Amino acid sequence: MGAIAKLLKALNSDASPWQLAWGFTIGMIMGLTPLLGLHSLILLFVVLFFRVNLSAFLLSWALFALLALPLGSLMAQLGESILGSESLIPLWTQFYSTTVGQLTQFYHTLTLGSLVLSILISPFLLVASKLLIVQYRERVMVWVNKIKLVQFIKGTNFYRLYQAIGE
Repeated sequence: MGAIAKLLKALNSDASPWQLAWGFTIGMIMGLTPLLGLHSLILLFVVLFFRVNLSAFLLSWALFALLALPLGSLMAQLGESILGSESLIPLWTQFYSTTVGQLTQFYHTLTLGSLVLSILISPFLLVASKLLIVQYRERVMVWVNKIKLVQFIKGTNFYRLYQAIGE
């Protein structure tokens, strides 16, 4: 529940819609792919190094990890078709003879298939989530802020104290 509360606070804050959208997108990639692998370390580095919203990242990661369970066989079939492609066998052979190639664990059908699928989906999720965040702020947040009860609560000293502690 704490992550959802932090996400709602971030949605209602002045945080950049792109920060939230990148959090959702990178969380989707982390959730759909197996956790152990070089790609996971790189994604965690990106999340921690750049200004990506952590609440959006963690919530998206959890949601897409649940979604990955029923999609596992589909992603493994995709990875198997990519690994079994006759034209790519020399590339894979050369790639796996390197240390980096072995660390990527792309020889696992699920790892390769889920990473390819999530990278293909990521531009669409990035743009869609950015647009949804902007629409939320323009429509829902404005409507909620017009409610008299919300205006009353925001006018109290308790709310100002809450805001000061939260920052």
